[in-house]
Amino acid sequence: MDKLAEYLQYPFVRYALIVGVLIALCSSMLGVPLVLKRFSFIGDGLSHVAFGAMCIATVLKMTNDMLLIMPVTIISAVLILRTGTNTKIKGDAVIAMISVAALAFGYLIMNFSNTPNLAGDVCTTLFGSTSILTLNKAEVWMCIIMSIVVLTVFVVLYHRIFAVTFDENFSRAIGLDTEKYNLLIAVITAVVIVLAMNLVGSLLISALIIFPALSAMRLFHSYARVTNCAAVLSVICAFSGIILSILAGTPVGSTIVGVNVLAFAVCWLIGHLGGRK
Repeated sequence: MDKLAEYLQYPFVRYALIVGVLIALCSSMLGVPLVLKRFSFIGDGLSHVAFGAMCIATVLKMTNDMLLIMPVTIISAVLILRTGTNTKIKGDAVIAMISVAALAFGYLIMNFSNTPNLAGDVCTTLFGSTSILTLNKAEVWMCIIMSIVVLTVFVVLYHRIFAVTFDENFSRAIGLDTEKYNLLIAVITAVVIVLAMNLVGSLLISALIIFPALSAMRLFHSYARVTNCAAVLSVICAFSGIILSILAGTPVGSTIVGVNVLAFAVCWLIGHLGGRK
């Protein structure tokens, strides 16, 4: 505890905890509808797109790479949603095509950047080993503002997102513009993916979206309870993962994912024993 108290005196540790908790909260809220709509793999695809955009921004020597990464990822989310509705190209195939192409071209472009530590930069971006511990105050405020926007959208449109998640045909029949709300979910997913790159890296982002939702579903069957439980579990896992990584010197992203996996195993065991009883 003394060692932890000493670390908490440093601003970069406090910044990491604030950003980590907020991103985990937004990811868990987003993960429930994505998992129920069987579209959770979109997080993995968009994370690869964000990696490719980051590589281009690095080659162009942009001081603020978010000006390129954010719009490119949002446009890709819209294209995935639009193209995925085409019967000739299924949604999972579109995600696989875009993610693999973005990852390959991103790494290819990075090789032309004359970066002295190419392997280290790529590893950090893919697995988020140190990015979360190098945030400045401007990046923290941007994350806070974007997180507030995402959470506000989910609270205000909670019932509409619930309806679109469970039955699009019925929602369309009662007059809801399902295409608009699906597009909104895709755009929010893109925003959360870009923010989460600094936390767990582009390859591990899907874990923040999938694991809390699946863990909560082992314990509850109500949409509201699953959403609330996923939010609590995600925040606890992110906070614990960051603290453990700082104290043990392990990679932040991998540690957070490991804690989420452990939480899922515990929830699965509780749900299994409870169901048997």
